[in-house]
Amino acid sequence: MNMTLSDLTHRSGLSVFDYLDQSTSIPVIDGMQAQGDLLVIPYHLVAGDVRSVNHTQRVDVPLSGVELLRSAAGGNPHTLVADGGRCRWSSPVRDEALLALGILENDVVAYLIHPEHGATGIAPGRYVIRRQRERGTGGLFGQVHFIAD
Repeated sequence: MNMTLSDLTHRSGLSVFDYLDQSTSIPVIDGMQAQGDLLVIPYHLVAGDVRSVNHTQRVDVPLSGVELLRSAAGGNPHTLVADGGRCRWSSPVRDEALLALGILENDVVAYLIHPEHGATGIAPGRYVIRRQRERGTGGLFGQVHFIAD
């Protein structure tokens, strides 16, 4: 079934900005993807760097969503949602790069929703969701900072 942005926002109760085309089908991707300042990475690509720890909490992802990240200025949230089936979010995790927000394990399609960006679909599998960073121009090697949208 092709999920449209209108279908997903209606079912989850979350909203996106009016300028987004509500009839757009949401792509479902089984590889690496980005949404604003977040990256979705197949777990096997970073398995040596990311793992659960003693204080990792695991929660089932409801259709109403789990907020993953909100900008420092209190801006728009990135929310993970799933409709039925098993979809589990584990956080915090240990990440050698200090970028991971958590690990997603899903047997059904999960969706990331953001008011400005719309939604993207995440195919069943295991993924690490990380912040994005970029290198600036200051200093000897340039300062590294998080991307914030």
